[in-house]
Amino acid sequence: MNKEIIQYIGFYDTNDNIKENRDYSLAAKNKMDYICTALDKIGYKVLIVSPSRTKNRNFYPGKRAEINTNSELKLFPTFPWGNKLQKFLSLITGDIMLLWHLLTQTKRNENILVYHSLQLRNVVRLAKKIKGFKVILEVEEIYQDVVNCSNYVMKNEYKNIEDADKYLFPTELLHKKVNPTNKPFSIIYGTYKVEEDRKSRFEDTKTHVVYAGTFDTRKGGAISAISAAEYLTENYHMHIIGFGTVEQIENIKEKIAEVSKNSKAKITYDGLLKGEEYILFIQKCNIGLSTQIPGEKYNETSFPSKILSYMANGLRVVSVRIKAIEMSAIGSGVYYYNEQNAELIAKTILSIDINEQYDSRDLVIELDEEFVHNLKELLEK
Repeated sequence: MNKEIIQYIGFYDTNDNIKENRDYSLAAKNKMDYICTALDKIGYKVLIVSPSRTKNRNFYPGKRAEINTNSELKLFPTFPWGNKLQKFLSLITGDIMLLWHLLTQTKRNENILVYHSLQLRNVVRLAKKIKGFKVILEVEEIYQDVVNCSNYVMKNEYKNIEDADKYLFPTELLHKKVNPTNKPFSIIYGTYKVEEDRKSRFEDTKTHVVYAGTFDTRKGGAISAISAAEYLTENYHMHIIGFGTVEQIENIKEKIAEVSKNSKAKITYDGLLKGEEYILFIQKCNIGLSTQIPGEKYNETSFPSKILSYMANGLRVVSVRIKAIEMSAIGSGVYYYNEQNAELIAKTILSIDINEQYDSRDLVIELDEEFVHNLKELLEK
């Protein structure tokens, strides 16, 4: 029996295509991969349509590639990312190709999954008005809460969200903020893919604490984690892994060198890890940190995906106390600190008895089963 195909629009690429250096977010890719797995469970095949553009100074043709037996990827041709004219041509041709695809490869009332992005601008909205397909918009955050935008972009972002027919939200708070008419929706905090215990351990007696995620200074999580290490004892090892610009990575290394002078705990920068390498590494650790700056607008509506990643690998989680986490289904399984203070973060870490029986995987399994059920209902509405 042939499965029905559902299209999923979002910036995406695979490790096999790394030479083309197309622009996409690793966190977004992981979330999309999980949702494709959930769609498989309810009887769909997925065509991911990615408008990701190269960051190289070369032209690359479009292609279709199999991701797995259930998912296929369509990439458009991408022009060199060089001078201003070339960048403009890359952006405008990418929009035109995506628009043409949506106009020629969709049907009226067909469900289309779309990963919310400012870069998609008005392409999806325009195609939707012409063809009449249904948009299930995956809204992970309100981007104007994170980056500076013009008034036009700010208004346009909300129009794009309002125009969708159904939603996937990371928190109840975001649903309440942008879905006042209560259109059909489902909540998905992050990736609910439980990883089996690889029996991977560091060969020492230290408690290993890890921060995994962005080095973006606007979110501040990595710097806060490093600062907390100054107040840990010699029985702890703080690991920093993640991604950022060349400048951000250098800042992280400098901060580690600075704090290491006064810290009894060991602090190391362990690079950017992906796939199985990432899983093996964090499973060696005991505690995962979600140390982003509280009080920022994005904290009201977004959910830190790293928390689910930690839990799926059996780690305990330390987080700043924010409503989006505390009110969630996993809220009672998190260790909180109340202020963005390095000493308080360390105190929370030190309070955890890692010898107590604990496995966060059971909770993630429950969330997976619930989401698959809710996703099926959402597609049928």
